[in-house]
Amino acid sequence: MITQVKKKRLRLYKDRLNILLDIAQTINQDHTVEDLLGEFEILLREELEVGKILVFTNSDGEWKNLLISGVSAAEVEKIDVEHDLLQFKSIENITLAPPEPLQGFDAVIPLFHRYRAIGYVLIGDVEEEHQGISPTIKHLKLIQIISNLIIVFIENKRMQETILEQEALKKEMEVASRIQTQLIPGEDELPKHRKLSLHSFYHPHWGVGGDYYDIIPLSKSSVGFCVADVSGKGIAAALLMSNFQAVIRTLFTSGINLKKLVHQLNVRVNNSANNEKFITMFIGKYNLRSRRLTYVNAGHLPPLLFDSRKSHLSSLDKGCIGLGMLDVNPSVELGKVIIPKNAKMMAFTDGLIELERDNEVHSGLTKIEKIISNGHDMETNMEEAKALVSRYIESGAVFDDISLIGMEFK
Repeated sequence: MITQVKKKRLRLYKDRLNILLDIAQTINQDHTVEDLLGEFEILLREELEVGKILVFTNSDGEWKNLLISGVSAAEVEKIDVEHDLLQFKSIENITLAPPEPLQGFDAVIPLFHRYRAIGYVLIGDVEEEHQGISPTIKHLKLIQIISNLIIVFIENKRMQETILEQEALKKEMEVASRIQTQLIPGEDELPKHRKLSLHSFYHPHWGVGGDYYDIIPLSKSSVGFCVADVSGKGIAAALLMSNFQAVIRTLFTSGINLKKLVHQLNVRVNNSANNEKFITMFIGKYNLRSRRLTYVNAGHLPPLLFDSRKSHLSSLDKGCIGLGMLDVNPSVELGKVIIPKNAKMMAFTDGLIELERDNEVHSGLTKIEKIISNGHDMETNMEEAKALVSRYIESGAVFDDISLIGMEFK
């Protein structure tokens, strides 16, 4: 025979089961977070007669208020999650002796997901003078189950949105990478000349980068070339470099004086970068008939020039400070070199020689000097340099973009 007590208990279990089913159905219908929290608030206040509700949740390492109902702003401000709530590892009734910041609440319900605290629910009664067991105490376990369902749902939804955002960003980066790669000439797009062997290599560290190189036929007897590096990394550096590439292609003509060109480029970089970034650059013009190289090194790593007949290695370092460092470049020194036959030159960005090992930056310049100084032709030297870079990448030593051009003057 079913007693009245058993009937009452069965009704209670049935009511609780229906509540859980309603919450599960709401979650499965993939409502917005705001709608779900609204349902949660109505459930606690109207169905379970909870007067005060305060929900904290952890998002990206920061504790935030997810729901405030029946709680004053002054009560919320008093609570420091790190100091006042992290100590609670299980449901705790604090009715009799609440900590001072938690006065006015009857229970603390910690919420965990994969052994990590992701939320805390504080509940309390508005009317302290009530008959029988407080609703907040009577329904503690049920409130914890419902709270966990909702908070885990919100956490999973946030993670799903983050994944979608990351996928969208990844696709945008892939498009940007393809566009940038099209702006930088591949080896098969370099000018061809019987007196000049040209080679190149490009490796953006993050898909898009702030490195740039170009080799431009200026006339039948002259070739211009440039290697440049924007301070910083990522999209901002890539955008500035794309703009810089367009400016170079517009201004770099056969008749322009390199000093004048550098001053013009400095103005353009200042206008584009708003004093937030600068560009180091090596720019040169080579006359195929006179074998004369004129150049300006604007704060860039000096390219290496190797005279194979004399086995002499030199650096091309004459020039000025980087572009965009000052509103006006105070002085620009023009470098002039007569290139001997069979000489080789390598111009590169710092990603080629600045390498990371044991959390420290080490120089790989010596290995590049050995490569260009050996008796092989430039095509072989470039293959040796690429193989070296591959080993660096595999070991995790590379942390920046890499651009490299190789020239052999026949």
